[in-house]
Amino acid sequence: MNSKITIPDPKPTSKSPKFTKPISQPTFLLLLSLLSLPISLSSQPRRPPPIPILPIPTSPQLQWQLSETALFLHFGPNTFTNSEWSTGGADPGRLPPGRPQRHPVDQRRQGERLLARDPHAKHHDGFCLWPSQYTNYSVRASPWRNGNGDVVGELAAAAEISGVQLGVYLSPWDRHEPCYGKTQEYNEHYMGQMTELLTRYGVIREVWLDGAKGEGEKDMEYFFNNWFSLIRQLQPQAVIFSDAGPDVRWVGDEGGFAGTTSWSIFNRSAAKIGDTDPKYSQEGDPFGQDWVPAECDVSIRPGWFWHASESPKSAQTLLDIYYKSVGQKLSLVTKLPLFGQAVQDEALLILSYESVNVLEEGIYSYWAPEKNQSDWALYLDFENQVTFNVLQVQEPIQMGQRVFEFHLDTLNEEGQWDVVINGTTVGYKRILRFPTVVSDRLSYTAKCIQPFSKLFPM
Repeated sequence: MNSKITIPDPKPTSKSPKFTKPISQPTFLLLLSLLSLPISLSSQPRRPPPIPILPIPTSPQLQWQLSETALFLHFGPNTFTNSEWSTGGADPGRLPPGRPQRHPVDQRRQGERLLARDPHAKHHDGFCLWPSQYTNYSVRASPWRNGNGDVVGELAAAAEISGVQLGVYLSPWDRHEPCYGKTQEYNEHYMGQMTELLTRYGVIREVWLDGAKGEGEKDMEYFFNNWFSLIRQLQPQAVIFSDAGPDVRWVGDEGGFAGTTSWSIFNRSAAKIGDTDPKYSQEGDPFGQDWVPAECDVSIRPGWFWHASESPKSAQTLLDIYYKSVGQKLSLVTKLPLFGQAVQDEALLILSYESVNVLEEGIYSYWAPEKNQSDWALYLDFENQVTFNVLQVQEPIQMGQRVFEFHLDTLNEEGQWDVVINGTTVGYKRILRFPTVVSDRLSYTAKCIQPFSKLFPM
């Protein structure tokens, strides 16, 4: 079944878009950001939402996905020793004494929802940026704030004032603590430090873990399931990141790039922290049983720590990383606009599932089917030619992930369809770039997984 929308000239007008026929299609949202159209939804009929395709994200996973970007803050003795990998023996005295500073968040960011998701509370060197009671290797042993400082505490206080959500990274690998390598003792030590971080600094939205460990280091068994249970108990709204989830998985590289095909669906049983298949991490699994979206991480400089001899990546390079991470539905570890509960509630109040919703940005207003279809096409007619070189498409992932193939075409002067771009998965968001297109008619086609079935239609 094909459907068609006639779109008026994109300029201020009181006229709503004209629909040439009723719409009955799978759940999907198509956004052409070049449009700025007045759309009235008050006359749209109400009907129940479609059946979700399992698995679907939890509430914390959904809020994490909506954040899209975050900051990962790297700071410690390495900052002052020109080191990238410390052995755990750097002198805490290298941290300068410092002095009280003004509030670090610019006033222009008031009212924004900036997510400083992962300050590393402890990196592999074992140095703690908070005054942990379980080690003598922390800010208490430094001259900073005369030994009374708390980097995590100051960041948490600034975040609360500024409306910034907070996460923490606590490295499992510890090159300083003598108990590292003693399974029972170190796991107790680690969980003690995790408890400090999750009970002192308010609401934590993400706990970031990894399986990094250098060759030749002590053998160590991490009690990941115990750690996960502790995090769930102390911070139930936090998502847990690691190579293999349970809530968010690593994309498999540190370049900031997602796979062209990327499913949020995943089999946790097929992945092990510290030993994952990069291809599986990149692509996910359309037949998986778990919702575990991927996250990209990348430094704006060559390494994780600051070095005077290095320079940050160019703006063009960072933009390219954005398109290849957030633009391919993954979260990128920066700044983003407000999306509070009030905005979500407002969107839910105007729910409808008709084709006009392809012009609405966001996942709470979308186009949905009355009957199951695996193949469908949407035609968009413009009263005047439009010029664009970017396509943004989204799925309402609260209903699961469905699309596994899509195509955008334009009608040429000879009446033939020319391919603009082809794609595979969509998920939360795909942003695709291509050479500039000038046209007044577009065709968007897609293939979708059906509810109650995990098999692709033939």
